[in-house]
Amino acid sequence: MTGRLYGVGVGPGDPELVTVKAARLIGEADVVVFHSARHGRSVARRIAEPYLRGDQVEEQLVYPVTTEDSDDYQGEIDAFYAECATRLAAHLDAGRTVVVLAAGDPFFYGSYMHLHKRLAHRYPAEVVPGVTSVSAGSAVLGKPLVERDEVLTVLPGTLPAETLAEHLAAGDPVAIMKLGRTFPHVREALERAGRLDEAWYVERATTGGQRTAPLSEVDPDGVPYFSLALLPSKATAGGAAIDAHAANPTTTAHLADPATSAHTANPTTTAHVTGAASGAQQADAVARSGEAQPGEVVVVGLGPAGPEWLTPEARKALSEADDLVGYITYLNRVTTNPRQRKHASDNKVESERAAFALDLAKRGRRVAVVSSGDPGVFAMAAAVLEVAAEEQFAEVPVRVLPGLTAAHAVASRVGAPLGHDYCVVSLSDRLKPWDVIAERLAAAAKADLVLAIYNPASRSRTWQVAAARDLLLEHRSPDTPVVIGRDVGGPEETVRVVRLADLDPAEVDMRCLLLIGSSQTRVTRRGTVFTPRRYPS
Repeated sequence: MTGRLYGVGVGPGDPELVTVKAARLIGEADVVVFHSARHGRSVARRIAEPYLRGDQVEEQLVYPVTTEDSDDYQGEIDAFYAECATRLAAHLDAGRTVVVLAAGDPFFYGSYMHLHKRLAHRYPAEVVPGVTSVSAGSAVLGKPLVERDEVLTVLPGTLPAETLAEHLAAGDPVAIMKLGRTFPHVREALERAGRLDEAWYVERATTGGQRTAPLSEVDPDGVPYFSLALLPSKATAGGAAIDAHAANPTTTAHLADPATSAHTANPTTTAHVTGAASGAQQADAVARSGEAQPGEVVVVGLGPAGPEWLTPEARKALSEADDLVGYITYLNRVTTNPRQRKHASDNKVESERAAFALDLAKRGRRVAVVSSGDPGVFAMAAAVLEVAAEEQFAEVPVRVLPGLTAAHAVASRVGAPLGHDYCVVSLSDRLKPWDVIAERLAAAAKADLVLAIYNPASRSRTWQVAAARDLLLEHRSPDTPVVIGRDVGGPEETVRVVRLADLDPAEVDMRCLLLIGSSQTRVTRRGTVFTPRRYPS
């Protein structure tokens, strides 16, 4: 029996605006799916976070491109959704309930609809509506959208200015979505249509970062994507409609939080309300209140597997952090407490992840960036420090806490193959060309060093292991021992010792680490592998 697919709208930003049905389905789901850009942050997941159980499978769908950085946006985005549909289909075929989170409403400019088109004809599917940003914008302005015979028109800001102006000319109420980079030509269209003075600007409605203003007063350089222009009903203009913004503009930013009465009485305590506000929003509130405390980023090595491999120093840093940032697979290994926020992302956005963590710390948050193994060995420490060297993060403290690296974990399972000089090489050519890798392998082989090889293969890299083996055989005996360690410390751990000549690429994947012996490395009759401390003169 297959699983069931749900497209669940989580509303515009305030978790208290999530419907009862949506909250129930989120809590019951086996798999929770959410979209994000390459920086790793997800608006929909942040809204839904109070309703997550903590033990669910989370699938993060990271957009590969934006319209600004691709010559074939539609082609690439179609391929992306096809891949995402395949990932979700695997869960549905296994009988799991899959909930795809959608900010606002799933069928109102929502990303979920692209998955629905690809999956709803194959699996039972249901769409759960949510409060749209248009409704939220009207509410926070305190201005009705439409009355009596008025017609509401919803327009994407991505339309050309002349097209927008044509629609605006009718004079009825209008909502213009997707501002951000489109704001200048939306403003131009409003001026052309003679309706600029009617337009209101609403940014991040119902969240802690909410902002409203007459659109004519808004600086184009500071407009985010999650904002809209509203031209509300004219039927009550100048009448009895309540203008919440005009009545108390200083409280606008605080309307969204599920606040206590103490919070309402004292808005400066916003930063201390941990309820549903995200870490970034709380940090923003601290900065606005003038009470910002210096934050920091701690890059933490988790070791190769479970909590028994974690050092006490790393465990302490994780428990003290306000925010935990990392690749979703590694982040799922960390137990959180109720006050902490997790920010998961894909494994190919290291720089964006680092910038996000540093930005949180800059705003006063204590941030732990997690890495498997040791963060300084082909992991997040270098990525964080590289971004931290930028002028904007010059005042953000960064610490690196070591962890047990995979090479040492694998070595310990067979003896002491790293007992003499050795070198560490990654076979991944994602960040360096293969020619450089080949030169380094040849140099290490000529120098008779033991090699610890990280990232030997992946789903998209299948030929490097054979190429490395053949290159090393030019300098090493076919009988050279090779240790293949897979998932060491994990539930699927395997450790095998083979001859270099017998190294089969089909038996190696991304979860493996290879230790390739030197001319002096020995294998005893008991299967112990070691490299003597002394080298013959």
